[in-house]
Amino acid sequence: MGIPNDCVETPGAIARPFMRYFSILISYFLQYLKSRLEYKGDFLIALLSSFSATVASFGFLFILFRRVNSLQGWKFEELMFIYGFSLISLGFFNVVSLNLYEFGERYIMEGRFDQVLTRPINSLFQILFETFRIESFQEVITGFLLLLYAASRLNLRMGILEFLIFPLFLGCGVVLYLSVFVILTSISFWFEDRIGITPPIYNMIPFGRYPTSIYNVFLQFLLSWIIPFAFASFYPTTHFLGRGEYHSYFAMVPVMAVAFAALALWIWNQGVLDYRSTGN
Repeated sequence: MGIPNDCVETPGAIARPFMRYFSILISYFLQYLKSRLEYKGDFLIALLSSFSATVASFGFLFILFRRVNSLQGWKFEELMFIYGFSLISLGFFNVVSLNLYEFGERYIMEGRFDQVLTRPINSLFQILFETFRIESFQEVITGFLLLLYAASRLNLRMGILEFLIFPLFLGCGVVLYLSVFVILTSISFWFEDRIGITPPIYNMIPFGRYPTSIYNVFLQFLLSWIIPFAFASFYPTTHFLGRGEYHSYFAMVPVMAVAFAALALWIWNQGVLDYRSTGN
């Protein structure tokens, strides 16, 4: 007995929901960009502030290597490469993560999450893409420039395989950052708090930009398996830098991204199921 034609999902039918969400994402972004650029002075100030923070962060690395020639065998250009890589993935994360920091107060305590649930669109998709921090695109651009400069100084040569997997591992970094902070944000479903524990965890991101070997065993474990910032920043770069001793960790990057994404989505969905309206 053959399978009825109407029971077979064609590639077009499978792709249609993705195209719908992509179209909504573009509409969200263009609408926000239009409203954001109405206040050009405010946007320029935010852009300069974001760039100043990036320069200050990189300045620490620069000052450190004015005093030492290497950091446990790692050269300045290698750490610049890691920093640039981290800045790209972190920049993309920062563009879409603004509502995660305000979720507890804005959506739970003020009751705006009720409105989110009335729309026929995934709730997490709405939270991530209703607001953008477009000034963080400077981090992406700065990161690419630093990465290219460091690669030229190190005379790195990447083959076709490296060019193919490089965007994949950048994407894994973005997914890992998002997953960690979606998990932290989801706590607001059960414990109402205006600030939460997100700020101190965000301040730990720079630790993932350095070789894990410089830390004690506890921090290595924490940054690798509990709050996997090392898998978002450091481990993905080791293959491109020719550091074969980290090969097993490099291979685990996509696995960690998928695992933490699945965990984040599960915790978020559990939070949505347990959500109780404020009644306002």
